[in-house]
Amino acid sequence: MMRKLFSGFLVLLLIGSLGVNAYAAKGKYLVVLQAGKESHEGMARAVHALLYSKELKEHGHEVVLLFDGAGTEWIAEWSKPDSTDKLAPMYKELREAGVTNVICDFCASAFQVKASLEENKVSLTAEYKGHPSIAKFADKGYQIIIL
Repeated sequence: MMRKLFSGFLVLLLIGSLGVNAYAAKGKYLVVLQAGKESHEGMARAVHALLYSKELKEHGHEVVLLFDGAGTEWIAEWSKPDSTDKLAPMYKELREAGVTNVICDFCASAFQVKASLEENKVSLTAEYKGHPSIAKFADKGYQIIIL
């Protein structure tokens, strides 16, 4: 009995020394940014959408960042090659790290940023009544975070 207990302890010690959390399952997250650029609150939500996406990606999770509603205003700005927005570098870092974008076609039109997005060769998604399909992500096991 003592030998089994000691062996189990050694395995846990070895796993811990390798920096591996035996209980950490990697997840899939859909971070939805709906807040626009017009308010301080919108800026805070945009910052946190980027921050949460960054942290989740750094921990090995699959992350998709969906720009919906007024959130399409942010991606229209950040997709410009010459964007001077203070959040643009963080957005570019996420793209380089492999965070996937989904941009709502309907909302890009409604918030009058579709032409800018098309000019910058940004793909738009219209899977369900002109919007990206949330059910598609739920069906694939994504946890949905809406800001």
